[in-house]
Amino acid sequence: MPELRVHVDVAVPAGRAWAAIADWESQGAWMVATKVRGTADHVGGRLEGWTGLGPVGFLDTMTVTEWDPPHRCVVLHTGRVVRGTGGFEVAPNGERRSRITWWERVDLPFGVVGRTGWLVAGPLTRLFFAYSLRRLKRILEAPPTPPTKAH
Repeated sequence: MPELRVHVDVAVPAGRAWAAIADWESQGAWMVATKVRGTADHVGGRLEGWTGLGPVGFLDTMTVTEWDPPHRCVVLHTGRVVRGTGGFEVAPNGERRSRITWWERVDLPFGVVGRTGWLVAGPLTRLFFAYSLRRLKRILEAPPTPPTKAH
């Protein structure tokens, strides 16, 4: 079972980083080509993620198996395409910084064919994760927008 592990350091406290990750339905703002439905905030909570463009993609169903805010969340992927476990971890790095880690352990289907396909899919998935976490970093570190004046 191969494992991917990608992290990003952000200039925000761990609690703020956790809040962004645990706001499942807003993950589409930073997670490339993915929309998540659900508000799982406990072990046993269920989520659905659609990864793809338009009608082309796959549904990723998940059940929360570990919930330790603001540090760690683990999900069991139960869909037809994605199987295995994955999660997010947030580690404080001082008062105003933290490290976000996104990891996945994937059950590869189709035996040798699946393992061979992972030679291509693995590096592409790592790029997808890294790009998504960089987007999250930009969102978290963006200066607040000032309120607009009503006329």
